[in-house]
Amino acid sequence: MIESRELVLSWPGGATLRYPDIRLEAGETLLLRGPSGSGKSTWLALVAGLLTPTGGWLTVHGVQPNTLPQAARDAWRSRTVGFLPQGARLSPALTVADNLKLVAFASGHTPDPAHEQRLIDRLGLQTLLGLRPHQLSGGQALRVALARALLPQPAVLLADEPTASLDDDNARQAMCLLHEQAAQQGSTLVVATHDQRAVQALPDARTLWLEGGA
Repeated sequence: MIESRELVLSWPGGATLRYPDIRLEAGETLLLRGPSGSGKSTWLALVAGLLTPTGGWLTVHGVQPNTLPQAARDAWRSRTVGFLPQGARLSPALTVADNLKLVAFASGHTPDPAHEQRLIDRLGLQTLLGLRPHQLSGGQALRVALARALLPQPAVLLADEPTASLDDDNARQAMCLLHEQAAQQGSTLVVATHDQRAVQALPDARTLWLEGGA
């Protein structure tokens, strides 16, 4: 569950972003929409505890992330939130297999080999495991990043412009996989997007429209 009230973030010397109140139940899907600069990526970062709000109230899966000390916040995030950032952001020096192994190492959680293999099979990664990120297409890199986000079986799955650099076929596949995997794991799914293809792929999702700073 994600709930916020009067959420505000002020950038030092810059804009102030004020967000609409929202209550999103466990397992729901939300489309986060609005023009460039309206604060979609910032909202995701606040929910993930990567940024601290300057005002208002935010709770994510029963926790107020901004109240946690940094080490505890990092540990909470690794257990609770799966983040699919723009551009995949895989570690370039590591193979796909090692990028996936890095999840357990970074979070300290015990690997679940059966769960990992199911993701590899469902996302079609078996033939990619020995490759490095520069050898992957955009769609392949996105699938690896999705597997990485899903490995901890997160309660909350956040995706930032997941279709931005994909052609139509890969965009449809990406949104199908996101929705399917979130549903299978019972994750609350939030997709920040300005892409109408992503909107059309999630016709039953709720929408939170952001207007930008004040």
